[in-house]
Parts: sequence; structure tokens; C-alpha cells
Amino acid sequence: MASTSLPPLSSPSAGTSTVQIDLGDRRYDILIGEGLLQQADTFQGLPKSSKALIVTNTTVGPLYTAQLRAAIAPFHKDVLDVELPDGEQFKDWATLNLIFTRLLEEAADRKTVLYALGGGVVGDMTGFAAACYMRGVPFVQVPTTLLAQVDSSVGGKTAINHPAGKNMIGAFYQPQRVICDLVTLDTLPQRELLAGLAEVIKYGPIADLAFLDWLEANMDRLLARDRTALKLAIQRSCEIKAWVVGQDEKEAGLRAILNYGHTFGHAIEAGLGYGEWLHGEAVGTGMVMAADLSARLGLIDAGTAQRITALIARTGLPTKGPKLGAERYLELMQVDKKAEGGEIRFVVIGPLGRATMQGAPEQMVRDVIAAHTA
Repeated sequence: MASTSLPPLSSPSAGTSTVQIDLGDRRYDILIGEGLLQQADTFQGLPKSSKALIVTNTTVGPLYTAQLRAAIAPFHKDVLDVELPDGEQFKDWATLNLIFTRLLEEAADRKTVLYALGGGVVGDMTGFAAACYMRGVPFVQVPTTLLAQVDSSVGGKTAINHPAGKNMIGAFYQPQRVICDLVTLDTLPQRELLAGLAEVIKYGPIADLAFLDWLEANMDRLLARDRTALKLAIQRSCEIKAWVVGQDEKEAGLRAILNYGHTFGHAIEAGLGYGEWLHGEAVGTGMVMAADLSARLGLIDAGTAQRITALIARTGLPTKGPKLGAERYLELMQVDKKAEGGEIRFVVIGPLGRATMQGAPEQMVRDVIAAHTA
């Protein structure tokens, strides 16, 4: 299993970097580099099968499906694809069934390999489909957004949304490999880049002060899409997540810290209707709220909470949530996966660089909501 000590922050090596998720006989690699979809050895060692299915969406498919098909063709007799509609609002049963229908129409067997080509929605849905089809088929993550490369493609969480709650229906199911090709970020819209930076930023306050310092010093480079900076940010994010997941695969304890900002953020997404705000936008605001809550609980000082808020603001992400009303926020947060016995539990910071999970007085939570909604 993973070491209980987080490896120190270091610059990535030239060429392709590898981060391993250590889960015993289910360990797998995260590859991070440029042009990985065009390198012959990227897909070596993965399961071979008669059929493979590339799951993508209507935005990413026209950009990268042909490239991925050419890369994996030597390992599969038939390479099929299915394009899903693009957007968080389509992360549901109806869209999931498009994957199952394609598999059944093509008489896919239990050796069929699924390739998730896209962002977090595609990755989550492909993984969930892989977990369910014939009770489990292999799949590979090929994330094309920053958010997916640093978070959702790593660690085996798969799910779809329900109108009453985000990611409430799903399974833990690990991929065979995660392939982060930095070149795919060239076609990423700026709004999506910023949403991904929210998930990058979260790793500093919860686990790594040195990384937080580095982010503050290098945010301009990240916003300018400097590939060297992006590679370090992606690698460090994956190292931290690998360290956490290796100790707590199914979120029995430590892994919950990765949900910093998500309790408030998921309420924003569900309350507005999925797709109105991007996941990273909601998480960015959620981190501001969670930092304020941490300060009100006496775990950090107000200056530390402001430091986190200032870094998020530098990206251009929103730092104020929508005025859904405190009652609606509370209602939505009570169906969060971290809630226990109806009590809302939050990931809080204290001291900076370390996170825990705990409840908070309802009036304090109401005060936080009032202070950070507009």
C-alpha cells in the first residue's frame, strides 16, 4: 500500500512522468507527458481484446477520436466509438444507457476494453458503465481536461447524478491506466481551464504547503498554459491523490479530505441545475466557504482563509455562490455522501496544509452561506 509519508515536491523529469496508484494487485500508472496519444508505447501492456469502445462526447470526439483509434488499433480487432451529449446535465441514466446500448448492439463481451476520452463527465460515466457491464470490464482513462487529469480520472470513483444529489449513484472501480496528454489541453476552453485549476488549488490547503506556495508563485504561468508549469501541477496533484487513495481507496476516512469545498460546491451545482456552473467553479466557491467555516471554527485564522480566497480569485473563478437561500443549501448538503445520520459534515482546514472532517453548528453554516452568496 501507499507510503504514509507524502513524497516531497519536486520538478518533473523530462519526457513522460509516471505516478503509480498503489492498490496491491490492482495498481496502475498515471502517465503525464506531451504527445502520448501518438507514442507507440503509451498503450503497451494494457488488456488486448477483439473489441474496444471509445466513449467520448460531441465536443471532444471530432478532435481526438481518430487519433486514439489509430493508437489502439494494434491491440483490438474492432475499435468502436459512441459520442455522448456534452455537459454535466447529461450525466444521467438516459445517457449512460447509450453506452450500454452500443455495447449490446455490438455483442461486446467481458474482455471488451472501454476507453474514456474526454473530461470528468465522460470519465465518470465510462467507468460506471465498465463497472456494470457484464459485472465488470476493463477501462482506460484518457482525460482531455485539466480537471479530469488532476482529479476525476484518478482513484476509481465513478458515478452519475440524480436530481436530488450529485454523484450519488455509482461505484468504486479502478481503471487499467490513466493517460494525461498535455497536448489535449491546447483545445481546452479557458473557462474549463480555470475550473480545473480549482481542483489543483485544493491540494495545497489540504495536504501540501510547499505546493500552495508554488501555486501562488506560478499562477500566472498556469493561466498562460505554460506546459512546464502545467506538467508540475498535474504531476503533484496526482502524487497527492495517489498518496491518499493508496491509503483509503473507498473513502472510509482519509480520502474524504479530497472533497474540500465539495459539500458547498455540490449544493451549488444541484441547486442551480447541473451544467449551469462548471464543477470546478462550484468547488472554487465551495473552498472559499469552507475556508471561512474553518476560521469560524477556530481552526485557522482569518488571514489564512483570505489567503486561500485570494488565490482562487486570481484565477478568475467565482468566489461568491448563488443566492439559493440557506434552507436550500442545507437541504442539498444533507444528502451529501459525507453526511451521517442527517448531520452535514464538512472538510475543514486546520492547520493550513492539513484537513479533517467534522460537523459545524447550523447557525455558523448559515452565517457562512450569507457571507458568501450574491
